[in-house]
Amino acid sequence: MNNGNNDRPGLLLVDDEDGFRTTIAKRLGKRGFVPIQASSGEECLDILGRKPVGVVVLDVKMPGISGIDTLKAIKQAYKKIQVILLTGNITVSDGIEGIKAGAFDYLTKPVELDHLVNKIKQAFEMIRLEEEKQKELEYRAKLEKKMIDTERLVSLGTMSTGIAHEINNPLAIINESAGFMKQVIIQPEMSRIPQKEALLLGIEKIEKSIKRARKITHQLLGHVKKQKSQISEVDLKALLGETLGLLEREVEEKNIQIKWKTDKKKKVLWSDPYQIRQILINLLSNAVHAVKNNGIITLSLWETDVDINLEIKDNGIGIPKKNLGKIFDPFFTTKPFDEGTGLGLFVVHKIISSLSGEVTVESTLGKGSSFMINLPKRLE
Repeated sequence: MNNGNNDRPGLLLVDDEDGFRTTIAKRLGKRGFVPIQASSGEECLDILGRKPVGVVVLDVKMPGISGIDTLKAIKQAYKKIQVILLTGNITVSDGIEGIKAGAFDYLTKPVELDHLVNKIKQAFEMIRLEEEKQKELEYRAKLEKKMIDTERLVSLGTMSTGIAHEINNPLAIINESAGFMKQVIIQPEMSRIPQKEALLLGIEKIEKSIKRARKITHQLLGHVKKQKSQISEVDLKALLGETLGLLEREVEEKNIQIKWKTDKKKKVLWSDPYQIRQILINLLSNAVHAVKNNGIITLSLWETDVDINLEIKDNGIGIPKKNLGKIFDPFFTTKPFDEGTGLGLFVVHKIISSLSGEVTVESTLGKGSSFMINLPKRLE
């Protein structure tokens, strides 16, 4: 640090009069500032290209590049640097010209040290305030973006619920109509109608499709509309398969291979099925998005006397080591604005903690990730 305080950028003193510059530098050193020194505008610009400087005290009258031209070059290349000009008594007009060119202020020679020190402190304070203002603007912009993301999530949930209900209404009518047609066709007097068996087979396909569509809408409602929290028996293996069904289209489009590593026994726990479903949809969605075409997702389930463990492992893009400690933070995401909100893993971590469980992650960039969940068999 060049000005005696490690939380500030450096101070640069530029004057072609060696005796004046050296004397001012020593006196500033006694006030807590240790300036870098330069004897010309050219040397000043060279130093700025190599060292972090916040404030430049710059003489106006110098051979070679003048102080005003040096000031203009500084403000063009380093907008955050504050420049204090030093002018002779008869060149106050140069100081005014400097202010117009972007100088923080100007002082006339001979310089009163206290006055110069105060101006330097004010310039550093201006830098600090500008940095805080910029951080606040960036924070507000980020917060506004995340608020928009959150509103989009709420709107999506509301819309999905409405769509599911709207779909269920025509499904009920189709189901009733199919049932009526079936009752009519199986009547004895209809035994001789052409292609009776084909008609019954067609009605059966309609009924199966209705059941499938209803299952999807019920699952959709289960994911976006939280019911009152209640503890019930949950077959984790069955719920995992059911959640995979929601991602069937994406899995098929990318030709993803799903591998199961578990025995045939049910993996039952007493917990909140809604919240567990939320965990699974977030983690499985992430895994599907992470793998490329023909990728592999491995689902492993095993249990002990007191808990059930689930591992969701993929061979996808992986997570950079520097991000592993941040992935459960709210709003942390590396995805573009329209692809991710940074809330998924935050929600996963929060839910698992509320269910007295644990979640850990291992990942290698370019090789894939593994999320391991431990849940108690009975939530107290």
